[in-house]
Amino acid sequence: MSPNGSDRSPRRPMRRKLLQALTAGLVLATATGCTYEDFPRLGMPTPTTEEAPLILSLWQGSWAAALAVGVLVWGLILWSAFFHRRTRTKVEIPPQTRYNMPIEALYTVVPLIIVSVLFYFTARDESELLSLKKKPDVTVNVVGFQWSWCFNYVESVNGSSGEATTAKELDAIPDRYKEDFPAGAGGVYDCGTPSTRNPQNGNPGPTLWLPKGKTVRFVLTSRDVIHSFWVVPFLMKQDVIPGHTNAFEVTPNKEGTFMGKCAELCGVDHSRMLFNVKVVSPERYEQHLNDLVKKGQTGYVPAGIEQAGPEKNRESNIL
Repeated sequence: MSPNGSDRSPRRPMRRKLLQALTAGLVLATATGCTYEDFPRLGMPTPTTEEAPLILSLWQGSWAAALAVGVLVWGLILWSAFFHRRTRTKVEIPPQTRYNMPIEALYTVVPLIIVSVLFYFTARDESELLSLKKKPDVTVNVVGFQWSWCFNYVESVNGSSGEATTAKELDAIPDRYKEDFPAGAGGVYDCGTPSTRNPQNGNPGPTLWLPKGKTVRFVLTSRDVIHSFWVVPFLMKQDVIPGHTNAFEVTPNKEGTFMGKCAELCGVDHSRMLFNVKVVSPERYEQHLNDLVKKGQTGYVPAGIEQAGPEKNRESNIL
């Protein structure tokens, strides 16, 4: 009997609250916008490059490892809570264990194994994703600045004369990248501001055009602070560092217009550093380059800050 004469068990309100919490969690889990087709990607967008499934696989594997660890930990917690709780008839203190060598060895060795496995797959996939092929089909120098982007298309285009390897505007790019520039690449460019809009869908930021099915190398340079070049459905991003050039390659395999953004907090208007990526057929891509020539956007805009001392030393060691 309770003090007020009722025979209601004090545990019933707690059980009722637990049931309500579980019901609310089930409703939240089932009321999201994800479909059964979206669920296997675990929050990732649909990949749009040939390299993106490798990143998605690593993401899914990390989730599987985290879920396995979570199930183990939750199981041990629930087992301890249900089978080692104090009953009403037993009020004595249970036996105390100061240490248990097998268990201590287990929770030391198992995390090391988990981290080692994750490190192996991460290093393997990162090495594949950052490997550069000789002579990519398309090279784009992505220039980040506060608070927008410029795109130097290192291409041989009719109406644009010059040579990318000797252009002063591209002095910030190391020679090892210039070796793969096409001969006679006079180039064209396109620049944006935070107020620039994509004419087709009205999305903010300039638009980078890419050909479907062609290997594209992004050479990333910055004019001021550290930015990060991220095309969301490419599932790939990399820092854009002043005085240090990064590069990676992708092969777009799906036409469409996709959103990109700066993924590195770079100042007060970081949130406005948006851009679009429009993947089109190779013929439409060539037409766009010719359209830039007609607009007078030939040559290149300055790529960024001159290479820093450590970068120059690294360059000389590589060469």
